[in-house]
Amino acid sequence: MNRFFGFLKKEFYHIFRDKRSMLILFGMPIVQIMLFGYVINTDLKDVKMAVLDHSKDEYTAEIINKIKSSGYFQLSDNLQDLDQADVFFRRGEVKLILVFEPDFGKNLIKKSKANVQILTDASDPNTANLEVNYLQGVLQNYNVEINKGRHLPFSVQLKSRMYFNSNLESVFMFIPGIMATILMLVSAMMTSISIAREKELGTMEILLVSPLNPLQIILGKVTPYLALSFINALMIIGMGYFVFDVPILGSFVLLMAESILFIFLALSIGIFISTVAKSQQVAMMLSMFVLMLPTVILSGFIFPIRNMPMLLQIISYIIPPKYFIVILKNIMLKGVGFEYVWKETLVLFSMTIGFIILSLKKFKLRLQ
Repeated sequence: MNRFFGFLKKEFYHIFRDKRSMLILFGMPIVQIMLFGYVINTDLKDVKMAVLDHSKDEYTAEIINKIKSSGYFQLSDNLQDLDQADVFFRRGEVKLILVFEPDFGKNLIKKSKANVQILTDASDPNTANLEVNYLQGVLQNYNVEINKGRHLPFSVQLKSRMYFNSNLESVFMFIPGIMATILMLVSAMMTSISIAREKELGTMEILLVSPLNPLQIILGKVTPYLALSFINALMIIGMGYFVFDVPILGSFVLLMAESILFIFLALSIGIFISTVAKSQQVAMMLSMFVLMLPTVILSGFIFPIRNMPMLLQIISYIIPPKYFIVILKNIMLKGVGFEYVWKETLVLFSMTIGFIILSLKKFKLRLQ
């Protein structure tokens, strides 16, 4: 029994001595609880909306003020005609547009009813449905207020139209998010494990004495994963299109070019992780912890970023899948061209160059 307790004491000692194991055992649960606690929030907050007011009377002004004062919506623009709606949605400047019919106030007084139309960007169907429900609640409260003490009640009738996803198919949201998640994890994780395996098995020394320079060694390691990840991207897009009827309204060539850029970025992140990790296990845990959680939680894939605390919103700016998901939705669902996604493309390209430079520097240091 004393031998057993001695052995048990030794095992505890080895675990407590390993800082990485302690971080995984106690750090990861704390981080996950904190992230999920702050990120999972189904309430709306500061939804950017625009208004097209054909009537411009006291009733429409009162309704607009009531919507703004609700705290859920933020008026960012006033449109001049309905043709602007499509442009605003494609640019992502607003998520919702409120359209008042001409003579809104006169119709409300004479006919006891008037119409309001809600136009919504439904590329994220769950959020779009939530926005319409919140706005219906605000207008329902307005109906109750204006009808106090009246025998013939006024009625503000609401009609809604969903842009880019009229049937609110949730798969339209999940295909771009799943594609970003899989490409990030597969490309980065497999690359980091592959290079870490060479160091762990001692075969890296063979590469070091070869006539290949560091850039050639890295290219030789990542090229197979580049090809396999590209096939993965084609499979995901193909299944989305043929199995789930997810449209590809924009340029397929542009879509694949953006996918290749994102794969390059993921591979460069994997190379960087491999220069830090000393073993395959460490590389895998770093890939899972550093890439998987932020990709799922902080990229806007599932949870709207604007609902998160300001600190997490700031952190989300350094999460590459955030920009790739925006690009995928814009090209596939909105049918836009490069002029609408060049900003996100520039961010991904800059990140790729940055990680490649960092990886080469660290790789050269290890060679010396």
